[in-house]
Amino acid sequence: MEKQHDKHTPIHPKAKRQLQKSGATLINATEHRQEHETWDRRTFLKMTGLTALGNSMLLGSTPVQAFSPNALLNSLALDNCGDRILVLIRLKGGNDGLNTIIQRGDDIYYNIRPSIATTEANLWGLSDEYGMPNELIDLQPLWEGGRMKVIHNVGYPNPNYSHFRSSDIWASASASNEIETTGWLGRWLYQDLPAFLTAPPVVPPALQIGIQANMLFRAEVGNLALAISNPAEFYQIAQSGSLYETGLLGNAPNEQELKYVRTVANSAFRYSESIQAAYNAGNNQVAYPDNYLAEQLAIVARMIKGNLGTKVYMVSIDGFDTHNAQLDLHPLLLNYLGSSIAAFFNDLDASGHSPNVLGMTFSEFGRTIYENASQGTDHGTGAPLFLFGNELGSTFHGESPNLAEVDQYGDPRFSVDFRSVYTNVLRNWLCAPQEVTDHILGDELEMLEDLLPATEAPVGSREVAILLGHNPADVPGVAFELKFAIQQRGVARISILNKAGQAIRMVFNQFMERGSHTFIFKPNDFFLSSGEYFYRLEAGGRAYTRAIVW
Repeated sequence: MEKQHDKHTPIHPKAKRQLQKSGATLINATEHRQEHETWDRRTFLKMTGLTALGNSMLLGSTPVQAFSPNALLNSLALDNCGDRILVLIRLKGGNDGLNTIIQRGDDIYYNIRPSIATTEANLWGLSDEYGMPNELIDLQPLWEGGRMKVIHNVGYPNPNYSHFRSSDIWASASASNEIETTGWLGRWLYQDLPAFLTAPPVVPPALQIGIQANMLFRAEVGNLALAISNPAEFYQIAQSGSLYETGLLGNAPNEQELKYVRTVANSAFRYSESIQAAYNAGNNQVAYPDNYLAEQLAIVARMIKGNLGTKVYMVSIDGFDTHNAQLDLHPLLLNYLGSSIAAFFNDLDASGHSPNVLGMTFSEFGRTIYENASQGTDHGTGAPLFLFGNELGSTFHGESPNLAEVDQYGDPRFSVDFRSVYTNVLRNWLCAPQEVTDHILGDELEMLEDLLPATEAPVGSREVAILLGHNPADVPGVAFELKFAIQQRGVARISILNKAGQAIRMVFNQFMERGSHTFIFKPNDFFLSSGEYFYRLEAGGRAYTRAIVW
C-alpha cells in the first residue's frame, strides 16, 4: 500500500509547493495508482510482441530466413555509420537526478534533503565538483577510460508530471502542448525503410525487451520494432523459433482450436529465424549480475555479437517512482544500473564489438529537489542523461540544477532540451542528414554541440540491395533486362512509375533468394506506351529507383 504524507512528519517548507503540481505527488494516491494501472494495462495490451509484430513471418508458404554475408555482395559491406547500433536504457518511473549526480559540498542539497542526501563518504568522484553514489562504482572504469558522458538537467519546457503523458512526450519528441502519435525513432526508421510494409526486412529494425511504451518505434504504418515482453519469451523464440508450444496439444476440439490460435500467433514472428541464427552465432563472454536489466542487456549483447543487424535496441528497468522510503530502493536500482552496463560493455569488449555501440539512458522526468514527508521524492523536471561508448571522452554537458533558483513549484529550470540530444545522436551517430533530422524532430531546436564527433553519412552504406541498371534484352520486340541484387532472402517488387513519380504498374513481385537477379521486362505486356518512366525496386524495406526510356 502506498504511504501517504504524514502531517506529523517534518517537511521542508518549500516542499509544500510540490503539492500544487497535478499528478506529481501521492497526495491523491488513488488517482496516482489508477494512472499506473492504466499505464500498465495499456502497456500490456499494446506493447507485447503479439500486438506489435504486424505481418506474418511466412511469405506465401516460404519462411523468411536469416541473411549471412558472402563475397557476391561485398560492395554492399557496411562501414562507418552502417554498422552502428544504439542501445537505449529506460529508467522507468522518473529517476532522481540529484541522488545520481551529486554536486559535492553543496550546502543547499544537504539542507533540503536531510534524510536522503548521498553523503561525501558514500560517493566516488567524477571530478572535484561532482560525484556518483558508490552503488554506481562499476561505471568508474568507463568514466576513467573516456567512455562516458554526463548531460546535466535534461528536460523540456512546460513539463508534464504524469508518467503516461511525459513518457509519450519523450518517445514522440513533441512539445508538451502537442499530441504526436508517432515516435522519433519510428519516424527515422520509416524514412530509412519506406518499403517496410510491401517488401519487409527479415531482420527487426528495432528490438525492445520488457513491457514498456512502444510509441518510440511507432511510425505512420505501425510499430517498426519487435516487442518482446520479457527475456523468457525471447529465449523461447530464439531456441524454438516460436513462442507458443503446439506439439503437445491433442486432437480434442478445444485443443485443436488452441493449436490453431497458437499457430497463427507463432507465424507472426517473421523475424524468428534471423533471431535464432544470431542467437546461435553469438555468446556472452562475461558473467552478468543477477538482475532483470542485466538479463535484458545480456540478450542484446548476444544479438549484437551474433550479427543480427538490428540498429536500435531498448531495455528498461522499473521502480524509479520513489515517493517514499527512497533510501530503501533507489541505491539498489543504481547498483543494478551500473553493474549491468559495466557487464554489457565488458562483454562487447571481449568480442571487439564495443566500438560500434552507443548506450543512452533516459527517464520520463526527474524528481523534486526537496524530500517529502515520507522520505521520498515526488515528480520533478530535469534529470541527468548518460551516454556510453568508445572514444566519447569523459565530459559534462549542460548545467547542473540551480537549487537556489526554482520555479513557482520549487523545481529548478532544465538546462538541456532532450530533443537537442536526440538530434546529435541521429546526426552524428546514426548519420541522418540534417534535412532528415529537421523532418523528424523539427528545426526549431539547436543540436547539442560537441556531444558526439561529427560524422558524414557514407555513400552506399546500410544498403540491402542494389538496382544495378538495365539494358536491351535479346528477345523479340521492346524488352529490357532489369538487373538487381539483394542481400536478404525475401520479397522483391519492381514497379513502373510515371514522370510524376506515381506507381502505375506492378511488373514483378516474387519471393527471391539472396544474390543477383535479372527480370525481363516487356512494356507491351503491361500496356505501356513509349515515353519516359522510372522503375523502382523494393526489397528489405528499402526502395531504389532509376530512370528508363523506351
